[in-house]
Amino acid sequence: MLDRFDFEEEPKPRRRSGMSILDCFSAMVLLITVVVGTVLSYIYFVPNTPLNPLKPKIPTPFDFPTSTVTPIQMAATWTPTTIIATETATLAPTITLQPSPTLFSLVPPTKTPKPSATPKAPYGATVTAIDSTIIHPELGCGWIGVGGSVVDASGAPVLYMTLRLTGSYDGKYVEKLTVSGTALDYGQSGFEFQLGDAPVASNRLLILELLNQAGEKQADDIPIITYNDCKKNLILVRYKGR
Repeated sequence: MLDRFDFEEEPKPRRRSGMSILDCFSAMVLLITVVVGTVLSYIYFVPNTPLNPLKPKIPTPFDFPTSTVTPIQMAATWTPTTIIATETATLAPTITLQPSPTLFSLVPPTKTPKPSATPKAPYGATVTAIDSTIIHPELGCGWIGVGGSVVDASGAPVLYMTLRLTGSYDGKYVEKLTVSGTALDYGQSGFEFQLGDAPVASNRLLILELLNQAGEKQADDIPIITYNDCKKNLILVRYKGR
């Protein structure tokens, strides 16, 4: 009876060995994604790389003109020449001139023109010494500096004007640069220099200059006076166009 049944199992289909076309396409897409992601990451961290078609433009810093010092040359020393007289010259008799009549003119003399006035600088300034807690209430008397703003004749803020502070303070050499618009506590065109952590008196040892982007002076130099006084530890300078 058992011979009527066939217990032999049907052979199972063999799995194809190797990668199909879809697998190859998926691997290629994955490889391209990795390469593109690597290139984009490199461009993000190194924007100036030749691989970046849209390189950022880096502004060129401007240099201030350097003054040329011309040494003063001493005049050549004059050597006197000794003259030896060999004989005494006889003076000729002098002729007495007849007085000539005084001439007068009917045309009035021309007036001497007045010298032209020296042109004023484009900006004027006011300087006051105030309590720094108005700007920095959290620092109290532990701060001293110079700050202010730059506006035009109508009172509108003027940005990116160069402020240069040079000289000495508390026995140390000072040379600082900033631009208007970097200290908004003083307004849209504010600027600020910190000199130290405590007020120290000094008399005109610091000079504040206002320059345009070409390095040309736009106001008269301002000598700075500082005080050993917590109520005068902020030297406030307001520039205004004329």
